[in-house]
Amino acid sequence: MQAHLSRRSALLLFAVIVMAWGLNWTITKTLVQSVTPLWTTAIRSAVATLALAALLFARGEMIVPRRGDLPVVFVTSIFHMVAFSALVGYGLQFAAVGRSIVLGYTTPLWVMPAAWVFLGERMTLSRSLGMVLGLAGLAAMFNPFAFNWADAGTLASSGCILLAALCWAVSIVYVRAHRWISTPFQLVFWQILLATLVVSVLALLKDGVPHPTWTPQLAGLFFYSGIVGTALAYWAMATVNRSLPAVVTSLGLLATPVVGVASSAIILGETIQIDLIVAMLLIVSGIAIGTIPQREPFPA
Repeated sequence: MQAHLSRRSALLLFAVIVMAWGLNWTITKTLVQSVTPLWTTAIRSAVATLALAALLFARGEMIVPRRGDLPVVFVTSIFHMVAFSALVGYGLQFAAVGRSIVLGYTTPLWVMPAAWVFLGERMTLSRSLGMVLGLAGLAAMFNPFAFNWADAGTLASSGCILLAALCWAVSIVYVRAHRWISTPFQLVFWQILLATLVVSVLALLKDGVPHPTWTPQLAGLFFYSGIVGTALAYWAMATVNRSLPAVVTSLGLLATPVVGVASSAIILGETIQIDLIVAMLLIVSGIAIGTIPQREPFPA
């Protein structure tokens, strides 16, 4: 891995990551209107696999995973890169981006109790308070006086996003428990390669051979999502994690849903309602209070 960046360079690169990941939700919303969620995930993963292979070979970091790292390759690939990505795609077919990204970023709320049960991490006062605030944010999003419970599409989509957040939480908890042999970035290629193979088979079985109407815009969106939003973002995050304290990256990543909500309003014309703003503030505050004291950065 390269030497540490200066603080200014690392912060600038980190800002690019947050923008890339936040915008990626809006890009995915657009993609799943033209291509099925499973094929959207498969194509994006394939593009990212090729980009990561080129990047790792260029940096001389391409390795074959050791046996001790195979479990983390499998768990991260299946729960994060396959289940999380596909469920988010299904959710974004009907749910608004702003609502979806806030629900998706409830993941740390589920990580906290899971880490307490399975990893023996203490459920401190700050984590308990963070959980309460986060759950209050969820309650605000599902306010019976504001949420349209008769809208089956939105309700099912919200369920998909919440299930995606739980799958991501499973991956994070396992990653915390894993004893690394290779670096996380060196294993990303193998994780996303496995994800590409698995989700492609699932897409073939469920949706058949895809026949998208390819346009420069559609190709550009897949290019962005696969290369900028996935491959380069993973590399950049690995670089930033070496140059900035974990507290800074943990706090900074909470800006991702804010970027996602803003980009959905600007690009897609989504309306930002007051209940979404309240929910986002409560959930982001809860995550900040509950997770910032930890040393583990929260990936996006």
